[in-house]
Amino acid sequence: MSVASIVADVLNRQHVKATFFLANEKTHRGDFSLDDSWKSYWQDRVREGHHFGSHTFDHVYFVKDGPVGEIYAKPQFGPKAGVMILYKEVTYCREIRRVDDRFKELTSTSLQKIWRAPGGKTSPRSIQMGDQCGYQHIAWNPAGFLGDELSSRTHPNQMLLDKASSEIRDGDITMAHLGIWSRKDPWAPAVLEQLIINLKNRGFCFATLPKLDK
Repeated sequence: MSVASIVADVLNRQHVKATFFLANEKTHRGDFSLDDSWKSYWQDRVREGHHFGSHTFDHVYFVKDGPVGEIYAKPQFGPKAGVMILYKEVTYCREIRRVDDRFKELTSTSLQKIWRAPGGKTSPRSIQMGDQCGYQHIAWNPAGFLGDELSSRTHPNQMLLDKASSEIRDGDITMAHLGIWSRKDPWAPAVLEQLIINLKNRGFCFATLPKLDK
């Protein structure tokens, strides 16, 4: 959440609506992103007309399929952080839905019925679990991986800006974060607004998820 306010300011200034996928992640302030301390931030984004999906409550990384319709996954946060857990459909569904329940407590608004797996790590079984729970899985396009998780030493901001500005195509879903712990040179302040401007100059407009059939 270190650049959360910067991202919001850029989106507002450029009149762009985004889709935020939420997990209860630790922030630079020492709290968590779905704590009451972030309530006004999310309420403001709702009022601005953005969309919201689940990123699993404890940022749960899929590891592999398990026996008899189950999966193995590892939470990054919460009381079982770092522990490999065997999830049945009902428990994995609960992990996706917990974000929805908490978001309603914070904003009186429901998520869109969409989710994105942490790290983009999935299997057909984990995606089916989300489907059975009523949440469509949303991934991103290869050109839409904006690179803010990569080392700024090997992938400086200008390189990432040039790559995304030239390679993104019509209909691509892009993905970036509200701050990355490991990146030395923050991506959003340097890249986000100029990328939006560059794409607008190529004739692009922007839409929230889920994508609707025409």
